[in-house]
Amino acid sequence: MKKFLTALLVASFACASFAGEESAPAKPAWETTLAKVKNLTSDTGISGFIKKEAPAYITGNFAASDRPEKPDIANPGIRENPAKYANRNGFWVTTEQQAAAFSTAKHKVEIGEWIGGYFDEKGAFVAGHKVKTLLGMPYGVGQLIMIPLCLIMIYLAIVKGFEPLLLLPIGFGGLLANCPLAGVTAPAMMHDGVIAFLESGVPVMTGGIVEPGGFLHYFFTLGIDTGVFPIMIFMGVGAMTDFGPLIANPKMALLGGAAQFGIFFALFGALGLAALFGADFFGGVDPVKAAASIGIIGGADGPTAIWLTSRLAPDLLGAIAVAAYSYMALVPIIQPPIMNALTTKAERAIKMPPLREVKRIEKICFPLIVLLLCAVLLPSAVPLIGALMLGNLAKEAGPSVARISDTMSNALINIVTIMLGLSVGSKLACEKFLSGTTLGILALGLCAFCVGTAAGVLMAKLMNLLSKEKINPLIGSAGVSAVPMAARVSNKISLQNDPTNFLLMQAMGPNVSGVIGSAVVAGVLYTLCR
Repeated sequence: MKKFLTALLVASFACASFAGEESAPAKPAWETTLAKVKNLTSDTGISGFIKKEAPAYITGNFAASDRPEKPDIANPGIRENPAKYANRNGFWVTTEQQAAAFSTAKHKVEIGEWIGGYFDEKGAFVAGHKVKTLLGMPYGVGQLIMIPLCLIMIYLAIVKGFEPLLLLPIGFGGLLANCPLAGVTAPAMMHDGVIAFLESGVPVMTGGIVEPGGFLHYFFTLGIDTGVFPIMIFMGVGAMTDFGPLIANPKMALLGGAAQFGIFFALFGALGLAALFGADFFGGVDPVKAAASIGIIGGADGPTAIWLTSRLAPDLLGAIAVAAYSYMALVPIIQPPIMNALTTKAERAIKMPPLREVKRIEKICFPLIVLLLCAVLLPSAVPLIGALMLGNLAKEAGPSVARISDTMSNALINIVTIMLGLSVGSKLACEKFLSGTTLGILALGLCAFCVGTAAGVLMAKLMNLLSKEKINPLIGSAGVSAVPMAARVSNKISLQNDPTNFLLMQAMGPNVSGVIGSAVVAGVLYTLCR
């Protein structure tokens, strides 16, 4: 049998060689296949981890063989047909308009310079950029470092129980994003189309073939770029939230509002970092937009942070989302020392009277009134507030719409949470996460969360000076938007001081007002920065 197969292989090779003498010098199919098999080693994760540079579509550093003909800048005729010097991987700058369109404050583009990148599925050109990682480590090493960091997130979610519903998919999405050569986050790219240049000097491609991107690219485009996922999360949150404690004691909204001070603390802190280290500290993102996106971490509201960042500074989404959800998960660790430091034992022992019973008609009217006020005073916050109030209205409307409420609070929010977490995790690629910017964001987020907690407690103490009815300052810390974790922590600290002093329902008032407050602040920042 072996002799027969050997003879057959030799005969096939001879026939292929004879045919090659008669026609084109094409290699035999078996030889081409064998060459591909030999090259498989360059497509493995092992070789990916030792790569020095990021993929060319990210950096624009394509090899000379992948670039079009280089123009002779001394020839004035190159300005007449700039498309001749462009292909799917970028273009050579041949006109002043092109140079002006791609110049930055730090680098002035000159005629004859190469601008690499890719054309997305709509034909818009996305220019490459330099990839800077901590300590100048190679790209593959950065991916290798990110994998244990993502595994730590998964460990915290599964073993420690820190926001497992979100940290698990975020950590796993980060694993997928850092698997070398897997391409799960690669964008959809257009090629083999007609390239033309707009009057502004920006190239566009039409009539091309779209090469599909990775599945996480489509998750992100569908839900994060459009802002749909955070809005759907808010529907589920509304369907699970009881606004009764806030309706019963409306002045608790002041505590929720005070806790948003942490947002503005982080905002000004981010502007200070930009002034100290330069406007390019945030990787080319406008410092004001970056500061607004980072500031929202102080509200401890993950969906709101994602919604605002996806609109103002999408390149910072990974670090901001991880910071927001990490500090939400660390509420039981971060808040108690702050609460104990800012209050006396006597203040922690203050007992608050039971809340009055809230009528059903009040609970039904509340979401409608809040939405209409938001529509009149702050239309930009309507998407988040509207989704929140729709979910709550469905919850309070009764059995007639119980199926809708049940879907929002269970199946819908669970499905969206999975896709949202994976989408956010896709932004944990090493070129976006391993940078000094990320360290600055994490530090500012922690400071903002601490300041927000402290502001709520201090506001409660101020209200005690101005009111006859005393408020336990512990519930002020629940003004951050981590529902219901922050309220549970306030109740836990109260019970540690007095086992008979239950504050959970009183703490839910500022807690749910914090959700509304962070959404309103996000709307204000979006209006100012868009």
